[in-house]
Amino acid sequence: MLRTILLSMTLTGASLPAMAQDRIRITSGNDSIIATLHDNAAAQALRAMLPLELSMRDHLRQEKTGTLPQDLPSAPRQRDFALGTLGLWSTGDFVIYYRAGRVPSPGIVVLGEVPGDVLIFDHPDPVTISIEAVD
Repeated sequence: MLRTILLSMTLTGASLPAMAQDRIRITSGNDSIIATLHDNAAAQALRAMLPLELSMRDHLRQEKTGTLPQDLPSAPRQRDFALGTLGLWSTGDFVIYYRAGRVPSPGIVVLGEVPGDVLIFDHPDPVTISIEAVD
């Protein structure tokens, strides 16, 4: 019956309540940022792993990258990324982009994004981050 009501509301143009978005906190040293996860299988699998601690290294002065403890499922890929994109390069390489750009084929799975500043990662030094769910 609920399905019928929702379908009816959609067909009549009534607005549906927005789904709550999964948010995570990424902490490095004394700094932290909040990111919103996308609604795909890889992002859901990442959330299920939390909390996590990852060692990350700088790559090409555009991103920090670290190896996840287990692979994430596949999801659609894209080649372009923006400042603050959280991505998955291969099935186990977590990436935080602190610059915008484009990656070679096959591209990245976009896991989410940081709507604010990611300058805490804009340096060549390796970092250790912790990732946790935000209620």
